[in-house]
Amino acid sequence: MTTAQKHINLALQGGGAHGAFTWGVLDRILEDDRLQIDGVSGASAGAMNGAVMVSGHIAGGCEGARKALDRFWESVSALGVWSPIHATWIDRATGNWDLDDSPASVWLDTLSRVVSPYQTNPLNLSPLSDLLTELIDFKALRKGDGVRLFVSATNVNTGKIRVFEREELTLEKLLASAALPTVFQAVEIEGDAYWDGGYMGNPAIFPLIYGCSARDVVIVQVNLLSRAGVPKTAGEIMNRLNEITFNASLMREMRAIAFVQKLLDETPEDIPVPAIQGLKRMHIHMVEDEPAMESLGVASKLNTDMDFLLHLKRLGRETATRWLEENFGALGHRSTVDIRKKFL
Repeated sequence: MTTAQKHINLALQGGGAHGAFTWGVLDRILEDDRLQIDGVSGASAGAMNGAVMVSGHIAGGCEGARKALDRFWESVSALGVWSPIHATWIDRATGNWDLDDSPASVWLDTLSRVVSPYQTNPLNLSPLSDLLTELIDFKALRKGDGVRLFVSATNVNTGKIRVFEREELTLEKLLASAALPTVFQAVEIEGDAYWDGGYMGNPAIFPLIYGCSARDVVIVQVNLLSRAGVPKTAGEIMNRLNEITFNASLMREMRAIAFVQKLLDETPEDIPVPAIQGLKRMHIHMVEDEPAMESLGVASKLNTDMDFLLHLKRLGRETATRWLEENFGALGHRSTVDIRKKFL
């Protein structure tokens, strides 16, 4: 450990194959020995990234975590050979990753609106289940020490969020976090059915506030908060609606954090106020590249071609490198995101 090492928490959004951007961000952060990760909160692809990373970290430290993430995304790409959504050689040559107008994309989108996964996959077969079983030793993960892990899922019946901690995480609970209802059947856990955690926490911030000592939360953004123009086509409308839906819980939590920060800022330190005793000042940061992510269509979230995943990984690494160069000094001292301007 170096004397300059700083402690951070990571909040990882979901977004299908776009989670490979997070792969790149994590790869860059893990190789920086000035940083120590205290906790990780994730939903959907963010939960997958988090669980794989923490599992690898328990087995082999930061380098083990990086290798585990490499194996995970390489395996995802290998599974994706059966997907009908792929970039053509022309797309690859021109750098076009927006596949929304491809016949396969239009067909799958239409199918998901009229046929449920209970009809298309009545046996509930999941290649992802086999992949995660192979890559993650859940018993070792639960018994491991070090980085805290929080995985979010949405209770189908109550609409409430449930956060599974590392000490209780199982394959089923991790799969529940990524159970997008138009693609996968709900996952039953202890008598309750669960869908994708992104609906109620993408990602959930409160577990990091109450469950970790680090005051710096680094949000790795995959879903756009804002998008220029008014969507006109059915696909554009659904894409924007999904972005707004999956960002709603994060917006609410950021507003609550902004309220607490304002309360702390406006209360003189020499005046004890019972109402604010125990409140915690958090430093919020975001690693993002909205212009690059805005150019990607919703269909690209299902594109697991290795060329595309590696493109996103490089983008994530480059974005994280710039972010660290510009903001490392702020860690431990202040937020690098204007919460009120960004979220209110």
